Amino acid sequence: MNRTFFDLNQRIDRHAVLPAATFYNDTVPLPARRGVHNFLGNLNGPVNFANDILETQFGNAGRAAARFVINSTIGVAGIFDVATGWGLPARDRDFGETLGVYGVPQGPYLVVPVVGPAAVRDVGGYYVDGFFSPLYYWHVRYTGAQYVGLVRAAAGAVDSRAANIVTYRDIERASVDFYATMRDLYRQRRQRLVEDSTASSAELPDF
Repeated sequence: MNRTFFDLNQRIDRHAVLPAATFYNDTVPLPARRGVHNFLGNLNGPVNFANDILETQFGNAGRAAARFVINSTIGVAGIFDVATGWGLPARDRDFGETLGVYGVPQGPYLVVPVVGPAAVRDVGGYYVDGFFSPLYYWHVRYTGAQYVGLVRAAAGAVDSRAANIVTYRDIERASVDFYATMRDLYRQRRQRLVEDSTASSAELPDF
C-alpha cells in the first residue's frame, strides 16, 4: 500500500508540485520567497509555544512566544524574520515530537496520498497541532474559511518543494530504492527532532 501511494505521490510531484516549485523559484524574487517562507513559519508560532509547554521546556516556550509576537507585529505578520536577528532563532516543535519525548514510539510508517510520508504517531500529532494553529480559530468563526487552510497547505507544499529541489533530486539519483531511502530518512529525521538534535537533523531533507 505504501509503495502504491508513494508512486502516486511521485506522479503528482512530477506533473504538478515540481513544475509549480520550479516556476516559483524562476519567477518570484528571493526576498519575496523568503517573505512567504517566513509568513508560513510564523503561523506555527502558537504550535511551537504549546508543545514547548507540554514538554516543560519553559525557556523555549518563552522564546517561542516572544518570537511570534515580535514577528507578528514588527515583522509585519511574520513576513520579516526580525526575531532571529534579535537572538530568537526558529525552533519548530510539533505534538508528534512531544509524544516522542514522552516515549511514544513512531509506530508504523505510512505514505498518505497527496500529503506524503508520516508515522502513526505523527498523524495524530498533526491533528492535535491543528487546534493550536491561528487558522483553526479563523475556520471556526468564518464561513468558507476552509479555503484558507487549503491555500496555506498548497503554499506550504510549493515553498517546501522549492527549497528542496536539488536535495530530493540528489537523493533519488543516489538511491537504489528511492522509497526505502525516503522512509529511512524520514524516520531518522523525526527521531533526531525528538532528541532535539538540531545539527544532525539539519542534514536531512525537510519533509
